[in-house]
Amino acid sequence: MIRGEKIGLRARHDSDIPVLQTELYDDVATRTRADSRPWRPIPPGSDHSPFVVNGSRDDAACFSVVELASQELAGEALLWGIDAHNRTAHLGIALRPAFRGRTLSVDVLQTLCEYGFAIRGLHRLQIETLTDNTPMLAAAIRAGFTREGTLRHSAWVYGAYADEAILGLLAIDWTPRK
Repeated sequence: MIRGEKIGLRARHDSDIPVLQTELYDDVATRTRADSRPWRPIPPGSDHSPFVVNGSRDDAACFSVVELASQELAGEALLWGIDAHNRTAHLGIALRPAFRGRTLSVDVLQTLCEYGFAIRGLHRLQIETLTDNTPMLAAAIRAGFTREGTLRHSAWVYGAYADEAILGLLAIDWTPRK
């Protein structure tokens, strides 16, 4: 487990999948705002759940987020689109509803940065989020990311186009925790 101040990032357990499926994927309105792929109904226990991790992949690192104080599953976090040649990756996080608004997102992002920069040796980490996702934008800024631009009408979200913000952090600008 990679430990932050309030959270830990660990491998996905089979028992995490139904919880994440129910609370993060089956909430269609929220999920369509968080994922560029179209939502499709997935039956419980399916191997097609986006939370199933089948072995090691070079282009992604998927974690379950655990709140250290309670040892409860708080959500998921991942590095995706890992490009070993350019040493870049994208970050994504999703917290269960009961764990939102508790400043865990900043700790999750900082811990993902530690994994990406200190463990994987990446040079650049990037976040894409909807421009109206104020909590994620604030968490990213607090974690050291810089807003680099806006992709206009780049996301199809529940029947309408939405703008996405691009935020980046370079290894040379990252401040490791002590």
